[in-house]
Amino acid sequence: MILHLHLVRHGQTYFNRYNRLQGWTNAPLTEDGVADAARAGDKLSNVEFAAAYCSDTTRAQQTARTILEINERAGHTRPPLVSDMHFREQFYGYFEGMDMAMAWYMAGAPHGAPTYNAIVERFGAAATRDFLKQADPFHDAESDAEYWRRVEGAYALIADDPALKDGDDVLVIAHGNTLLSLMHRFAPEGFDLSERPANGSVTVLDFDADAPFAESIRVVSYNG
Repeated sequence: MILHLHLVRHGQTYFNRYNRLQGWTNAPLTEDGVADAARAGDKLSNVEFAAAYCSDTTRAQQTARTILEINERAGHTRPPLVSDMHFREQFYGYFEGMDMAMAWYMAGAPHGAPTYNAIVERFGAAATRDFLKQADPFHDAESDAEYWRRVEGAYALIADDPALKDGDDVLVIAHGNTLLSLMHRFAPEGFDLSERPANGSVTVLDFDADAPFAESIRVVSYNG
C-alpha cells in the first residue's frame, strides 16, 4: 500500500526566530508562523486528506488545525487529527533552547567539525545526534539509534491505520531537523540539503506501508 505523505514543517516559532534549538521544548508560533501555516493550507487546499498526524507540541497542533480548517473550507472532508509524541522533533537534552551555532559547536568542535553542516559532511547525519549526546553532560539528548527507533514508531502508526487505503493522501506536520534527517536517509542525489526546510514548506514522500521502514520511503519533492 503506497500512501502519499505531505510533510509540512510547522510555522515559525519564537525559538526559530531566535535561532535556538527546539526539540521537545515548546515555543508558540509567531505572527509569521501563523501566516506560514495559512500559506501551507492554501498550497494544499486541493488535496483530500484521508488522515492527519502531528506531534503533541502546540506548534505542530496549531499548524495542523490551520491547514485542516482551510482544507475543510475548500470543500474537503476533515479527518481527525492524531497527535502523538512519536512525531516530535529530535530531543536535544541539555542543549534544548540553546543558540544553534553554539550547541553544534560544542557537539562538533571536539571532532574538528564546528558546525552542523561540517559534522554531516565529515561524519554523516547520524553523528550529529551521537556527538550531541556525547557532549550533553546528562546524556539525555537522543542518540541516532534512539531517535530513529522513535521515528519508526510514528510511521508504524500511519502504516497500521486500518482506515487508510492504497493511494490515500496523508497530512503530517513535521519538524525541521526531522525533515532533514529523512532527506539525508532517503533522498537520492540532487537535493540541496545545506539549508534547513522553510517553516510552512511542503515535502512529499511516497510511503510503502508494507515495506520495512529502511526501504519504505521515496522522496517526491522537498521544501516546496
